Amino acid sequence: MLREFAGFPAGPLSPGGELSASDARVTRWARERWSRLADWPMERVLVAKQAAGTTVSVVLPALNEQDTVGDIVNAIRSELVVAAPLVDEVVVVDSGSTDRTAEVAARAGARVVHRDRILPRIPARHGKGEVLWRSLPATRGDVLCFVDADLREFDPALVRGILGPLLIDPEVQLVKAAYDRPLIDGGTVLPAGGGRVTELVARPLLNLHWPQLAGIVQPLAGEYAARRSLLERLPFACGYGVEFGLLVDTFDLMGLDALAQVDVGSRSHRHQDDRALGRMSSEIWQTALLRLRRSGRVRGAEPLSTTVTQFQREHDGFRKSTHETVSVERQPMDTVLEYRERARRAVATSERIGIR
Repeated sequence: MLREFAGFPAGPLSPGGELSASDARVTRWARERWSRLADWPMERVLVAKQAAGTTVSVVLPALNEQDTVGDIVNAIRSELVVAAPLVDEVVVVDSGSTDRTAEVAARAGARVVHRDRILPRIPARHGKGEVLWRSLPATRGDVLCFVDADLREFDPALVRGILGPLLIDPEVQLVKAAYDRPLIDGGTVLPAGGGRVTELVARPLLNLHWPQLAGIVQPLAGEYAARRSLLERLPFACGYGVEFGLLVDTFDLMGLDALAQVDVGSRSHRHQDDRALGRMSSEIWQTALLRLRRSGRVRGAEPLSTTVTQFQREHDGFRKSTHETVSVERQPMDTVLEYRERARRAVATSERIGIR
């Protein structure tokens, strides 16, 4: 699938950017499962999609993203639905926006579904992972492609790229986008300064406890594609730990070769302050610790703390604030009664009209 690159035997790494030399499995995986956007021209991806008969749903989880969601939906529909039939549906799952997100997305051509109207028997929780979990019964595609709704200067080629390995190779189950994340601070642009939680939390956790995943460039990327048949078997962390959890659980369930990544260049979106990133980091740590406990690699029976205490200086000293974090997770969707019933009806309909 890939060419050879200087300095490392696979993948778009620059000289001197080697992974651990002791882990030959990571090196072999990088040879076979890394690619670049240019490796996935539209014609190649479309032929593979049509040959396999695969349907594709693009999902945008959205909360107060009126400034960006319309441009993203417009770009996907224009280039990947109308100009080329790669995407079968574009669905925006609204997580309770108080601005015009739903209106803007619908006007751009998306099907907009409110989080609370999906599986109404089950009260909704807050968090990004909750929205992604509920997107499964709200969509129809064999493959789901997730795209954050706050991306700026969005290029729909990103979607084509991360769909490519799934449509070409039936062994691939989950594809992550790899990219630079510039940090824009006033008039200054730091080319790779935007991935602070990745570098300070997610990457150290992976290298310590899941070293075979050390080759994943953006483990927390909100842009990735996966097979429905995989996603419906996995638990979903309700908060910001969802991407970390899905990555680790896919590896544990399916092995390293089920994962792939595609270098799509650069990605820019809204940045959060350090306090918000601290709360996000706490949720990722909780997601990791839950999985380490389940596997027996970390002992502990006491419940994990669900609060983060932070401090901010004021004129008379430091003010303490305590925040609740989202530490719960949702059961695999294929164990949810309504979802199983939907799947049963779909099978019955296929048999009735003669689809095998």
